[in-house]
Amino acid sequence: MIKLSVQNIQKSYKNEDNDETHVLDGITFKVKNGEFLSILGPSGCGKTTLLKIIAGLLEPDEGRILIDDVEVGLNHHRVGYIFQEESLFPWRTVRQNIEFGLEIAGVPEEERERRVRNIISLVGLKGIEDNLPHEISGGQARRAEMARSLVTNPDILVSDEGLSNLDAQTRNFLQEEFLRVWEKTRSTVLFVSHNVDEAVFMSDRILIMSNIPAKIIAEYEIDISRPRTRASHECREYRAQILEVLRIEQEKAMRRW
Repeated sequence: MIKLSVQNIQKSYKNEDNDETHVLDGITFKVKNGEFLSILGPSGCGKTTLLKIIAGLLEPDEGRILIDDVEVGLNHHRVGYIFQEESLFPWRTVRQNIEFGLEIAGVPEEERERRVRNIISLVGLKGIEDNLPHEISGGQARRAEMARSLVTNPDILVSDEGLSNLDAQTRNFLQEEFLRVWEKTRSTVLFVSHNVDEAVFMSDRILIMSNIPAKIIAEYEIDISRPRTRASHECREYRAQILEVLRIEQEKAMRRW
């Protein structure tokens, strides 16, 4: 079953001189229900712009986004979003941050408490739920942001470099935790990363975007059984192929300079 259909998305921006930069050029792909899809591409190629369009935070110039065969537009609420920058409210506890979306949606207090309690247990935040953000680690903050996105039961979970800005050991641990939660919830995940090893380790499928104006230039079905071993021959093979595609794109960008 197809959960998400991205159809011919076009997006351009104008600068102060009214010059136009064409960022997304006919981006088209589908995502199956429960699939873990990663998107890779050169820096500045429009990955975040694409995610914001899918999440209803930004309007495309052309094209459509369909979830469960229903077209969605600006300000829809069917996607949970984990931002690249830490986004917890510093004046709210972990628990209060997690329940924020439920409050906005008008979910009754008893139901809010039940859902927040369950998600806190699922992502491993029991014991720190009453701490403020400055009292927890970066990894715990990422878990709280994941919980805040999942507690509203979104159709799709989008992560824009959601595990960046962490040390390598914490990042590897949270990759495994992210997968554990995904396997429990069977959410449909769109995961943007600059880390090829991370994408191969976590994904069912990987799409690669070109430099702007961005198109989808490659697709990889990651045919490796789970749980995976990061240093396995299979992972290294996919990594080598994907890095070569990205290297070629980088060379193209440098020739333009």
